[in-house]
Amino acid sequence: MSTQIIEKKVSVRLSTYQQCHRNILDQFSLPEEQLQYTRLPKSSLPLALDDQHRHPVVILANEVPVGFFILYDGEERTDYTKNSCSLILRAFLINQKEQNKGYAKLALLQLSMYVEEHFLGINEVSLAVNARNLAALNLYSKCGFVDKGMTRMGPKGIQHLLSLSL
Repeated sequence: MSTQIIEKKVSVRLSTYQQCHRNILDQFSLPEEQLQYTRLPKSSLPLALDDQHRHPVVILANEVPVGFFILYDGEERTDYTKNSCSLILRAFLINQKEQNKGYAKLALLQLSMYVEEHFLGINEVSLAVNARNLAALNLYSKCGFVDKGMTRMGPKGIQHLLSLSL
């Protein structure tokens, strides 16, 4: 008798936020140590929906929301980069029960294509990540974000400014 292992194929894609995502996003949770670095969708989404410069994006795995982030194109970009053709990546997270499945990496690897499709003239995505958040620093580096040696003081300490050239 032989044992067969069947690997379940997962499709991960980025989607512009739609109202049908709201119920699941409102149920997202994170461990306390991660909440010091990001906001849950139930607190960041209302801000995004009231600000034309905040563009909420949902990470879908087999069409079910597993993650979330915001792309920002407002005046605060100058806090991250001198590039006026940039977006800022904010509030990036994967729901706690969906972590460690590779969704964050797959989502970030699709970011360039998503931005090129939805934002004309953008050639860079920047972000700030807390210096103590080593897992996030490592992930962003693996996905093409470059630390150019710039830092700033954030609400929880020193943040590294990283950028992804498109």
